[in-house]
Amino acid sequence: MSQDRRSPFRDAHLDMDAAEQAPETPQTLNPAYRLAFADEDFLCRDELRPVRLQLELLKFDMLLDQHQIESTIVLFGGARIPAPADKASARTQTLADLSHFYDEARSFAALMTERSKQTDNRDYVICTGGGPGVMEAGNRGAEDAGGVSIGLNIVLPHEQAPNPYVTPDLSFNFHYFAIRKMHFLMRARAICVFPGGFGTLDELFEALTLIQTGRMKRVPFLLFGRAFWEKIVNWDALADAGTISPEDLDLFRFVETAEEAAALIDNWETAPARDGIPGR
Repeated sequence: MSQDRRSPFRDAHLDMDAAEQAPETPQTLNPAYRLAFADEDFLCRDELRPVRLQLELLKFDMLLDQHQIESTIVLFGGARIPAPADKASARTQTLADLSHFYDEARSFAALMTERSKQTDNRDYVICTGGGPGVMEAGNRGAEDAGGVSIGLNIVLPHEQAPNPYVTPDLSFNFHYFAIRKMHFLMRARAICVFPGGFGTLDELFEALTLIQTGRMKRVPFLLFGRAFWEKIVNWDALADAGTISPEDLDLFRFVETAEEAAALIDNWETAPARDGIPGR
């Protein structure tokens, strides 16, 4: 990364190189002699967790600033949802039946990326978790349209390399789920949630909670697949029980197709009422 301004101080890389060339003595070979910022054992100590959190917060934010990315279209969704061509290998019939959402995610990402290209890839940039399934479909759709897209991977025991459609300059890897989720939402112009599992539900409800509590401004919040989401979550029961307010059901809309989602993003403030609750 290039520096934005000149500094009169010696560059840190020069000292790292110089330290590696130091004569081998009992003193220089001792871990205590290592430069603090070049000492992985030191940086990974429990006491340094606040520093590691800050580094993960800063790196992604600085790189998006470097690429002049102002806003994103966030796609959440299941890693296990196959492309329609692969649905025969799906582990359940339900996953096979949900495979058409792979194509909807791909088409929707292509539509948004066409808009993004008109802004020199500064706005409407597709942002996914960088993995397979719906995430792959989102990054793939952006590539189909000849644009760029972001992938926010996280280190997991059983996964995962970034899918091959993430723009390499915008492919990131995280250790902390909390910082990753924060970055998903910091520049979100719209949030689109496709069928998924625990991870998708976690992302869905954290984002809804931030909007519900006024910690985040209201943005278009679209759930693809009404039948899936109404089977997974009894939204009306939450309102009937009083654990959420009836107007909270107006924070999101159900959609089925890429075109329907794009139209709602364009007309979000005048979105149609849901069950008698006026759009906002």
